[in-house]
This record gives sequence, C-alpha cells and structure tokens, in this order.
Amino acid sequence: MPNKPSKKLESFDNPNVERDFVIDIEIPEFTCLCPKTGQPDFATLKIKYIADKLCIELKSLKNYIWSFRNEGAFHEAVTNKILDDLVLAINPKFISIKAIFNVRGGIYTTITTTHKKSGYKFENDINL
Repeated sequence: MPNKPSKKLESFDNPNVERDFVIDIEIPEFTCLCPKTGQPDFATLKIKYIADKLCIELKSLKNYIWSFRNEGAFHEAVTNKILDDLVLAINPKFISIKAIFNVRGGIYTTITTTHKKSGYKFENDINL
C-alpha cells in the first residue's frame, strides 16, 4: 500500500518507561506554502523529546509532515501546530521542535517551541 499524506499520528508503547532517554528526529524535507504568496516554504524540522508512556511511530510522522505540503501556514503557526499535535498524540515528558526555514527574500527564520509536563524535572541537560 502506498504512503499518502495523513493528519493521523500513531504511537507505540515506550519500551523503557523506567528510564529517561532523548529521542532526536530530523526531518530535512518539510514543506508548506506561504499563506501570502502561495510559494513553497522549505524547512528542516528537529524534534527532540523524552517519552513518557508512548513514542511516536515514524511512518505516521512522515505522512503527517507530508500533509502540510499543500497548506498555507505562517512559520510560527505551523511549528506550534506540529508541537500541539505531537503532545496530544504521545503526551511526552518533554518535547522541543526547532523549525529551520530556508532563506526567502534574504531572511532566514528559525522557530523553536517547547512543552514540558507540569512538575517534570530533567535528570540530564539535553541541550536544545
């Protein structure tokens, strides 16, 4: 069955709930459309999270990211939307998304957004 864009994020049980560990995901081919011009915007997404009970399933993440390809979105809005959807899907202890958008009109944009569970304290420095 071929892959297709999807807004559905799937998860699986964290295999090591007794230990905090950092999961780094890099997506170098994120694309959405500029809501003003309709031109494509390209970015590298860097997702870093500490799972609680669930981890994100990567094929569903790929199809989810693909679903933004034909949608108009400001950089700030789309980065925060992705964070919100991942928090809803896996409820991690901590998650950070850094969206590094390619140059457009001589301007680079980088958006970094984070979420931390209330009361969660890091045992290790995870260098954002």
